[in-house]
Amino acid sequence: MNGKAPGKKHAGTRNRFRIIGGEWRGRRLRFPAERRIRPTPDRVRETLFNWLQNHIAGARCLDLFAGSGALGLEALSRGAAQAVFVERDPVNASMIREHLGQLGASARVECVDAFDFLRTNTDTFDLAFLDPPFDQALLKSVLPALAEHGTLKSDALVYVEAAAGKLASSLPAGWALRRASKAGAVEFGLAETEAHKDANDKAE
Repeated sequence: MNGKAPGKKHAGTRNRFRIIGGEWRGRRLRFPAERRIRPTPDRVRETLFNWLQNHIAGARCLDLFAGSGALGLEALSRGAAQAVFVERDPVNASMIREHLGQLGASARVECVDAFDFLRTNTDTFDLAFLDPPFDQALLKSVLPALAEHGTLKSDALVYVEAAAGKLASSLPAGWALRRASKAGAVEFGLAETEAHKDANDKAE
């Protein structure tokens, strides 16, 4: 995960992650072990970006609660046109900038609280990656905020995570899961507004 807080849920390599596809495939990026960041595991990212293979090229992406920035960096590697990383921890935000420099990439990194960013942001995005700390139950407040502030395009997809068995119940009214899967103690999926889901269902 892009996890940042103590108690975040993924074990594994503690101070590095690798880009698993696209232009920077195989590149390994390090972060200080004491930051207690848990980047989204390879198998979860692989599943996610398989789901997104017809959506990622040229997409404008928002990596909210960015942590290590693994999801936004993976998106850029696979052809996204833009990624904005939002991470309130200044050390983590600086680390994302360092990773971008190592990859020779250019992207915006905002060191600010996610909700403050949403209140002032004027850009719109095709994809958003949401991996907030599980224990704060933020999905039910973040997803409405994304819609309220016009952050997402009408057909946008949003990556979401929750503890296993709790993903569907973590979504607020007006949102539905398009895809979902499980990896250990984590459930993850792609969410969309129910209005967009209904339109897709009718089109099919």
